[in-house]
Amino acid sequence: MNRRLTLTLAGIGLGSGLLSGLFGVGGGIVMVPAMVLLAAMAQSRASATSLAAIIPIAAVGAVVFGGAASVDLGAAVVVAIGSLVGVQAGTWAMPRVGDDRLRIGFAVFMVVVAVVMLVS
Repeated sequence: MNRRLTLTLAGIGLGSGLLSGLFGVGGGIVMVPAMVLLAAMAQSRASATSLAAIIPIAAVGAVVFGGAASVDLGAAVVVAIGSLVGVQAGTWAMPRVGDDRLRIGFAVFMVVVAVVMLVS
């Protein structure tokens, strides 16, 4: 990995970590588009890399917010169980969908979420 790519990825990580701590987002919403657009990664590789990178980010966030009594542990367990099932379906489907459709589907999903959040 060259120096420029290393710095780009470090910047993506810094921004993702900041937004993760602030808004509870970072992996898919920040890292994936940034790695696709700024690091020239394929959509599927960016998604997989984001899942690997989010582990320590989520752990630190959980510890910090848990220490502040901000975590609903019961809800976190239920969401985690559902996510463990869902991620297996998503990782099975990803290579079958293809990067172009993944990128378009992801963009549409982000727009829909943004509109729903703005009007609710």
